[in-house]
Amino acid sequence: MSNEFLLNAESRSDTGKGASRRLRRLQERVPGIVYGGEAEPQMISVELRELKKALENEAFYSHILTLKIDGKEVQAVLRDLQRNPAKGFPTHADFLRVDKTHKITMNVPLHFINEAASVGVKKQGGEIQHNISEVEVSCLPQNLPEFIEVDMTDVELNAVVHLSDLKLPKGVELTQLALGEDHDQPVAAIHAPKVRAAEADEGEEAASEE
Repeated sequence: MSNEFLLNAESRSDTGKGASRRLRRLQERVPGIVYGGEAEPQMISVELRELKKALENEAFYSHILTLKIDGKEVQAVLRDLQRNPAKGFPTHADFLRVDKTHKITMNVPLHFINEAASVGVKKQGGEIQHNISEVEVSCLPQNLPEFIEVDMTDVELNAVVHLSDLKLPKGVELTQLALGEDHDQPVAAIHAPKVRAAEADEGEEAASEE
């Protein structure tokens, strides 16, 4: 993975809603917690400006991060993020420690490519419908992809791309598929445009009335 993320963090001892509000308001820092692994959960805070900048990069949400807590580096992933419902800025962050020997489960975004050039769109006049925008994967930390590509080049009109059609990086599994064939949900499809489909239906009705 090309991106490297490092967040400077400080340990904190004050807990509770009041302490978190003071931290955000007076110091412009975001409270958080680091948990998992053999170590005890640790309360931390990160600079609001630094976290907001990192969150602008899509890869930050599905990437192994380096948290530098009081000078000591810890490998982790962002597990949960709470935001202010009105203004959208982060109010609390949960980080999960990772190590090379234990698999992790993460949501990874889908990147749809070659949509305009797909058979169903370019040659057959269809429109692409996205059913999901991310998938849950299970893998070792070093195999965690920033995203998974969905190549639409050969997808024809009225065809559906399912989870089982995705090309996964080595060592990466889809958690849904591990549950059985019934969980092989659709990812994307190409359909006739709604206007054209409606016109076709009207034509069939008119023909049947003659």
